Amino acid sequence: MKPNAASSLNLPVQERVSTGIAGLDAVLGGGLPVSHLYLIEGNPGSGKTTLGLQFLRNGADGGTPGLYVTLSETSEELHTIAASHGWSLDGIEVFELVSNEGLGPEAEQSILHPSEIELGETVNGVMAVVERLKPKRVVFDSLSEMRLLAQNPLRYRRQVLALKKFFATHACTVLLLDDRSATESELQMRSIAHGVIALEQVTDQYGPERRRLRLIKMRGIKYRGGDHDFNLDTGGLFVFPRLVAAEHRVMSDSTTVSTGVPKLDTLMGGGVTRGSNMLFVGPSGVGKTTTAIACVRAALMRGEKAAYYLFDEGLSSLLLRSRALGLDVQPYMRDGQLKVVQLDPAEVSPGEFAQMVRQSVEDDGAHVVVIDSLNAYLHAMPGGKFLLLQMHELLTYLNHRNIVTLLIMGQHGLMGELRSDVDMSYLSDGILLFRYFEARGNLLKAMSTVKSRFSAHEQSIREFRLGPTGVELGQALTDFEGVLVGATVYRGQLPLLGEKNDNKKERA
Repeated sequence: MKPNAASSLNLPVQERVSTGIAGLDAVLGGGLPVSHLYLIEGNPGSGKTTLGLQFLRNGADGGTPGLYVTLSETSEELHTIAASHGWSLDGIEVFELVSNEGLGPEAEQSILHPSEIELGETVNGVMAVVERLKPKRVVFDSLSEMRLLAQNPLRYRRQVLALKKFFATHACTVLLLDDRSATESELQMRSIAHGVIALEQVTDQYGPERRRLRLIKMRGIKYRGGDHDFNLDTGGLFVFPRLVAAEHRVMSDSTTVSTGVPKLDTLMGGGVTRGSNMLFVGPSGVGKTTTAIACVRAALMRGEKAAYYLFDEGLSSLLLRSRALGLDVQPYMRDGQLKVVQLDPAEVSPGEFAQMVRQSVEDDGAHVVVIDSLNAYLHAMPGGKFLLLQMHELLTYLNHRNIVTLLIMGQHGLMGELRSDVDMSYLSDGILLFRYFEARGNLLKAMSTVKSRFSAHEQSIREFRLGPTGVELGQALTDFEGVLVGATVYRGQLPLLGEKNDNKKERA
């Protein structure tokens, strides 16, 4: 259906109710349509109970009565779970279908309690408490227990349909929790429910478990499909909606700004362009991070804000080294103009990282974003394919917002053939190549621009070094050999940095 189809047909706008989870409401496009039944499915530990409690807590905070019907958790366990998140269950009624009386020896005489009677008593008990409390939000935990009582797919389906009709007549918005213990033939619950939200918990070989959320179906509304990362932490679920770059276009700027190093501007064809990204690639220790800091400091001196995401190096060593090279950025951090975020790639999910970047751009007003480095970001991903897809959306989003993005990628090895974890060249608007080279018995450093989509860059190679004044570039050098294979040797006669030519002239 087209976006304006509802208005052109004069269809009523569905009333929504918040889930209490801002990110999930955004995925739903504004919350759950009211007075419907929804299936929340996921393996044990994926966060179903917490989501249900968060949904009821949000309603209770707004004065809406809520009911938690439990067959698998005790009231004490639910109070403990709520307390771990800093919540109380005030305003939420907890109804235990299996009480202490149901656990006595006489309850084990199945001949007196056939499954038909047990299931009927369960359903009637739920209906009775709803009639008494008249809640607007209900959580039923869990369907797997009802499925065991039914012992028959047909009987189970009939009872769920009866509950669905009953809840609808009482204008209840219901979450049915299911632990995915059903067989394929019993998955008809997805067809009965108005919407299905699947929670997934994935454990990698190292690091904490990762959680993802996907909307399997949602009738009558437009929602954001795909996988959405979420965290389960103190305070409940925090969902990070999948980034869609096409939704964030602004007016294009495309102006060129200085890196703060005149000769580097010349090498890059005038500087860096707003709404573009530049990839700094080279071996470890060659000067990529320091060059990025120089670019960031130039932006800060222009009065712009910047966000630096640090995956590899410690913050203290970065600040100490920058200060020693005349690129002190700590005063800008104290003023809030520069935000440096030190991240552990094993602890942050791709969706959470994308949300951090969005907040820096949209809430803090950052004009420059640095990701140091892509190697560590790759390790936060389940695979290289997903890195490229997510990075493509993130870079496109930043370009749409006219952000200058600097990406740092380390290559394996120091000399000889170098290789990268993943090929990012086609996603980059510009590439600045860093290399070690040998000349006159010394190990020196060089950089060259090998790609720029927005400017006519130099085709030459320039020597550079890091000193008390920051990044210093020399004149364009010729007679290099082996640059592309990573075994760069300079056999020319032009003076290097720190040298003078035969005529005693200063180097260009």
